[in-house]
Amino acid sequence: MSAATAGVHTSSRRRVAAPLPWLRERGMGASILVAAISSAFGVLLISATGFIAAMLKADPYIGDSGTLAFVQSFLTLILLGVAVYVAAIVTANTFSTIVAGRTRSIALLRLIGASARAQRAAVARQGLVVGAIGAFAGLVGGTALAAVGVALGTELLKLEGVQYSVVQAALLFPAAVVTLTTWTAAWAGSRRVLTVTPLEALGGSVERSHGDLVRRKGRNAAAIALFVTGGVLLAVGILTGLFTPLGVVVAFFGGILSFTGLSLCATLVMPPVLRLVGRAFGRSATARLAAENALRYPERSSRMAIGVVMGVTLVTMFAVATDSAKGVLAAAAGGELSPALAAPLDTFAAIMMALVAVSAVIAGVGLVNLLTLGVIQRRRELGLLRALGLSGGQVRRVVLLEAAHITIAALGTGLLLGIAYGWAGAQSLLGFIRVDPDQPFTSSLVAPALPLWPTVTIIAATAVLTLIAAVVPTRLATRVTPVQALAE
Repeated sequence: MSAATAGVHTSSRRRVAAPLPWLRERGMGASILVAAISSAFGVLLISATGFIAAMLKADPYIGDSGTLAFVQSFLTLILLGVAVYVAAIVTANTFSTIVAGRTRSIALLRLIGASARAQRAAVARQGLVVGAIGAFAGLVGGTALAAVGVALGTELLKLEGVQYSVVQAALLFPAAVVTLTTWTAAWAGSRRVLTVTPLEALGGSVERSHGDLVRRKGRNAAAIALFVTGGVLLAVGILTGLFTPLGVVVAFFGGILSFTGLSLCATLVMPPVLRLVGRAFGRSATARLAAENALRYPERSSRMAIGVVMGVTLVTMFAVATDSAKGVLAAAAGGELSPALAAPLDTFAAIMMALVAVSAVIAGVGLVNLLTLGVIQRRRELGLLRALGLSGGQVRRVVLLEAAHITIAALGTGLLLGIAYGWAGAQSLLGFIRVDPDQPFTSSLVAPALPLWPTVTIIAATAVLTLIAAVVPTRLATRVTPVQALAE
């Protein structure tokens, strides 16, 4: 009796100690980190723009400028929206990968009578909890950093008469948005639960093949329609920008729609790019294995790549937009841009790229997380390679080359998209400007400008990201013996 009682108490203690055991699952920690970064970024943006507005309000000359206040609010919403958008796609991809790894357990639950919808609702609730934890952590951390930043700014700039309270109700907005977005992303990422059959309990976790993805005609058609519609809106925005700055609004929605369409049909776009990159790595056994692994299950590879594509696209977009804006203004001025106008543009671009880099960090976290999940879910496959004679070093090289395939393909795609979006943004915003109203109208359409050093920095950062992203997966790939891996 006492033994039974002790067992009950032990079980009770375990339940109390781990009320949410699924939080320990690989991938959940990274999702919490993504939500925390997004929430903290939103808090810092609101605090920074509010503090700047308080500074400007104290200025007797520009304190009442309604246009300036509108521009600040608009930029805050745009940057926060971009960060949340990137975080949503990264989170959805993470939960898609987690569900793929749970295929067998989901099938077993289906076998004993559980419904697919109930299991999907359980995954969505997990996303809500993850989003709430991350958003709260980001709210606290971001508020603390904002308070320190405001105190330092007031002291260093010797501001007098500027009053700004960091703690305010507006800071709850990004936390609430991040929580709801993570919940929605988990729901979207768990859609595969509906397709898991009880028979899959006899197998392992397997990603869908290229043939399965091609047969999703409804989803692919919708994605292509979004991409084409976005492209048309981009063109309309550029043409509208020759007459009014409102063209940038049209181009903005065109960019959102086209990139969303690209994200949805990434499984159609990325495999050809991955195949092209794979040819550059030679014909050695490890290179061929890495190339085939990246192509065999395109859904997994595309999920990894699309986050990096977003990060590279955003940073490249602002760099190209700045240089293209200089070109547009120079064309409007008759071929030469004054240094007095170029310097503020460079400063603004540097600030914007630093802010957008937060979204690139979120995408990098997603790549590391998905690579790690992919290795864990392929332990049997990697164990079989060891059993067939590959050394630990060769297996590590395969995983590293897979990461290199994905990041190089994502880098090339992101650079092309960033050039297109950056040029479209500059043209649609500034194409109407007339430096000399007395001169006859001339077209301000210019070719896209790709700045050298920002591009070099993006390429170098992507190379570093590849190495960092492959550290944990390569260690996990050889941590277990072939016999242990095959026994799972």
